[in-house]
Amino acid sequence: MRTVKNPIIPGFYPDPSICKADDGYYLACSSFETYPGIPIFFSKNLVDWEQIGYAMTKENGFHVRANTMTGGVMAPTIRYHNGTFYIINANFQDKGNFIVKTNDPRQGWSDPIWLDDIPGIDASLFFDDDDQAYIVGTGNVVPNGDQMEPGIYVCKYDIEKMKVIGEAVPIWDSALRHAWSPEAPHMYKIGDYYYLMISEGGTEQNHAVTIARSKDIFSWFDGNPANPVLTNRNLGYNDVKLANIGHADLIQGEHDEWYAVFLGSRTVDGFYKNLGRETFICPVEWQRGWPFFTPKTGRVEKEYQIPTDKFSLSTLHLTTNQVFDGTTLPLEFITWGTPYGRVYQNEADGLKLFCNKAMITPKLYWALDHEQNSSRETGISFVGRRQTSIDFQAEAKFSFTPRLENESAGFVIMQASNHQYRVEKRLLDGEMVLRLILTTSSMNTLPHMPGFKAVSNDKVLYQTKVSDEELVLGLKAIGQHYQFYVKDDAGIHELGDAQDGRLINPEEVGCMSGTIMGMFATGNGQDTDNTAIFKQFEYLPLS
Repeated sequence: MRTVKNPIIPGFYPDPSICKADDGYYLACSSFETYPGIPIFFSKNLVDWEQIGYAMTKENGFHVRANTMTGGVMAPTIRYHNGTFYIINANFQDKGNFIVKTNDPRQGWSDPIWLDDIPGIDASLFFDDDDQAYIVGTGNVVPNGDQMEPGIYVCKYDIEKMKVIGEAVPIWDSALRHAWSPEAPHMYKIGDYYYLMISEGGTEQNHAVTIARSKDIFSWFDGNPANPVLTNRNLGYNDVKLANIGHADLIQGEHDEWYAVFLGSRTVDGFYKNLGRETFICPVEWQRGWPFFTPKTGRVEKEYQIPTDKFSLSTLHLTTNQVFDGTTLPLEFITWGTPYGRVYQNEADGLKLFCNKAMITPKLYWALDHEQNSSRETGISFVGRRQTSIDFQAEAKFSFTPRLENESAGFVIMQASNHQYRVEKRLLDGEMVLRLILTTSSMNTLPHMPGFKAVSNDKVLYQTKVSDEELVLGLKAIGQHYQFYVKDDAGIHELGDAQDGRLINPEEVGCMSGTIMGMFATGNGQDTDNTAIFKQFEYLPLS
């Protein structure tokens, strides 16, 4: 027996999907507007996990824009069939639904095959016993008088020609009548039944997993009388250690026992969800034709026992201590948006970030604006990683001599929609200064709603003069207590009072992403030839 600890993939890795191949288990997660896209993880035993790569990169044409962090790619499904791995997903900043495939996830994925005939979102692949492929998805497909309402559809699919066969058929709406956001469908054939598992209630506090079944894949599915089968919404809002549970996928273990992977959010101070939505696991038992999640207790536990004697590599980048010397960046490092143009160069003397015109606080636009989404303008000079622990310490060692007053570089910790704290070095009235700035945004509606408008606001929290020397910028976070500091030749200096992490958490921002942090440089609207040279980046969990 081995002990598996939750979350199995900590940090902003939501919407997990899992499949089993000959050598073990492969898991894919959403990445939204971060690059590379769709991180892929591997385990031999469901206990020890390692990241092995990404499904979407420049090599297969991955395009994503930095905006509100609510666009890009989300809710992938990964499946393995007859020696081929498939991922079906949607890119909301490109051409919509697509499939990529490979024989080896470690060696890269195909160019996307765009699915013009697949409607809606959260499409999922299913292979029946006779090898026939089907796609289930979410859309306004359920007739109700003279209008169509949200629900789940299924269609037969030619996996060789990548074309729909026949018409899409609505098969279920939700367990709760007129439920909010029936989505994330997955189909399974178990015994005599087809099982359709979905999420409903939205991806936050009311998130829940529900399930239905039918002996005919094209017939209306019958819901489980015990729905929802997995949720924490009944625990309330306050003093809850784990919230937002939903978006599950089923998998069999090495002894044919069953498990579910799903998303959830660990809370800070019992309510705030700075880390975003993470990936968890629980056992599943089948009784009287229905699945029971985390049986006997009915709640998601911190750890479970899994019957396995296998061991495999576990490299989840919980700690980073990277000296930049020109070698390949570890997999935990990401950019915000595809890094078009001059963004960074990893060289022997350090990681060079360019002061290009892209701002670390870009002008926010409507998430469905096709013209904006299709832009290949120069990317933001940001390289960072996800927050994976509630308490942590992060440091960035760099040298930077601003030549113009619009140039700045430093350390940033951020959430969606330009909510961020950043420490920046820049020229101000001819003097070199270090400033701690809080940026927030005022929005009139959600980013994907028509008429969306947003205004970002900067507030200087602390400012001090600095010399032209190498500096280490740091942050020590204990819960929501954020203490920023700088190290120089004279020692360690706190940058004013501790700041409030709640100002950049999802409850304040209203989004589906999690906290990321790292190094940045910008010309703040003007392209310049200047660079900030980062020598080292450290991230250390403190809890």
